Amino acid sequence: MSFKINKTLILSILTVILSYSCAPKVKDGYSEERGYEGNISISGAFALYPLAVIWSEDFKKIHPNVRFNISAGGAGKGIADALTGMVDIGLISRDLHPQEIERGAFPIDVAKDAVICTINSKNPNYQKLISRGLTKKELEDLFINQKYKRWNDIDPAFTADPVVIYVRSDAAGAAETWANFFGHKQEDLKGVGIFGDPGIAQAIKDDPNAIGFNNINYVYDLKTKKTAEHIDVLPLDLNANGKIDTEESFYTNIDDLTEAVALSKYPSPPARSLSFVAHGKPKSLLLKKFISFVLEKQQQSILLENGYVPLHEDIIAGELKKL
Repeated sequence: MSFKINKTLILSILTVILSYSCAPKVKDGYSEERGYEGNISISGAFALYPLAVIWSEDFKKIHPNVRFNISAGGAGKGIADALTGMVDIGLISRDLHPQEIERGAFPIDVAKDAVICTINSKNPNYQKLISRGLTKKELEDLFINQKYKRWNDIDPAFTADPVVIYVRSDAAGAAETWANFFGHKQEDLKGVGIFGDPGIAQAIKDDPNAIGFNNINYVYDLKTKKTAEHIDVLPLDLNANGKIDTEESFYTNIDDLTEAVALSKYPSPPARSLSFVAHGKPKSLLLKKFISFVLEKQQQSILLENGYVPLHEDIIAGELKKL
């Protein structure tokens, strides 16, 4: 029996074999010929999303063969996606729950920021609210106990306009952190539920009688350093003396506020750590490289100009040891 050899087919097979044998050997996202390459998928907290985008762009400048897929959907989604293997990194803006740690959640702190109380800058009581502020107890009676229906229920000097309270409808680190300020959980917050940080900021901008809470970056304009149009920060009367003292007044611009967070003048909570979370300790060389990259001094140095607070060097050393 004889076989007719197809020279074209043999040539094609040899070409494929030769190409495969000569291709760079990529192991855990790294090859000696091309350096770091591969895909990194990220999802989660709105608070950390803008920073994750900046870090990914800076990382790609050094490692152009790496591709990122980043989406925001709230801290709850980020943790769920990480634990189910949907993404490599979940973005979280609250402490992990014990059951999440039991399921293998592995957190790495990467920055700090704060949740702030927000009002519409056209509020009929705006000037009085800015000079008086609200105490922790008054805010708890608003967001948890639903004690106040109108602004003058809080203070007779205020108008009789209704208080419209906005909270998050999605599982959010900002909401959990704000509730923790009062010793409660997110589900204890009362108000009109709005999805996402951009959503709640817009709802407040649209309603003169609104009050809510946001992450710093959704309230301040990073170019002017001032609060964005139609939204402002409601100061916290931390010593409950009925007025905002000089040492409590640090909301004029984003630099003053982030400094107050760094110096713990602004309480924690609602100041909090922002973290990456993986399902178990990262093993991929690419993933470890990216996480180490965001903890480098140069990357931490860009945080303040983008509305975040860098980690102390001792904390950074501790996080790097985890890897």
